[in-house]
Amino acid sequence: MTAQIENAPGDAPVMRSSVQKLAMDKPSRIQDDWVAVEAPLEVWMGGKPSTVLMRTPGQDEELVRGFLFGEGIVSVMSDIVSIGRPVNADQQVGGSVIAVELAASAKPPAEERLFYSNSSCGVCGKQTIDSIEVRGTVAQQGLTIERSVLCTLPDRLRDAQSTFAKTGGVHASGLFTPGGDLVALREDVGRHNALDKLVGWALGEGRIPLTDYVLVLSGRISYELVQKAVAASIPMIAAVGAPSSLAVEISERFGVTLVGFLRPETLNVYAHPGRIVGQ
Repeated sequence: MTAQIENAPGDAPVMRSSVQKLAMDKPSRIQDDWVAVEAPLEVWMGGKPSTVLMRTPGQDEELVRGFLFGEGIVSVMSDIVSIGRPVNADQQVGGSVIAVELAASAKPPAEERLFYSNSSCGVCGKQTIDSIEVRGTVAQQGLTIERSVLCTLPDRLRDAQSTFAKTGGVHASGLFTPGGDLVALREDVGRHNALDKLVGWALGEGRIPLTDYVLVLSGRISYELVQKAVAASIPMIAAVGAPSSLAVEISERFGVTLVGFLRPETLNVYAHPGRIVGQ
């Protein structure tokens, strides 16, 4: 099996792999296929390694900004003095190192909070229950969306997922207006990474708090996704998959409208249905 990484402009990198196709009652065959790239990103803070994030390369600075925001280390762009590839080539690990210099206003992580995060778990390495406590403000009622518009959002998200269209192997997070316009979308092998990239983009654009947008997710809704949405003041989360019990509990607690199993004709509302009109 051979593999080659390729990266089209504007897309996340994908790998062309030679695979053996097997099917019942048919001879096996060898053909090229695409798979999503997964690789480590080492994050340096204060001049030393702090965290390793497993992610799909691309929008790495957005990913790190969003990750630091979700961890409560930064709250505004001015908390970050600089972010980018280290000047010292000896610090590079396969070209996958991001160095961050924090301002005095930031809250650097304590030593015990430094951890490795893999692409399937946004809270891996946390050491205490207190360290995964959700911190944020209760969402205001302001935003509303027509049910007829809401039900179109998964298809609009899917249509914009260029890397998923090639590989079928990445998650997506998208921000939509109540009118159904896609504002920004990010893809990654890790669902929490896709949301971190999206929040990191919004932080860089000065759009946080995201009180005027609907967050649409391509998969299930887990605790860490609601936690990140609450931190960014997103009032509504809608997904094609199911929520976990803790996702529902947090949504209820922080006033977030939570929608699962969103389809063109049906949806389940698990928390705060008042923002959906035309029911």
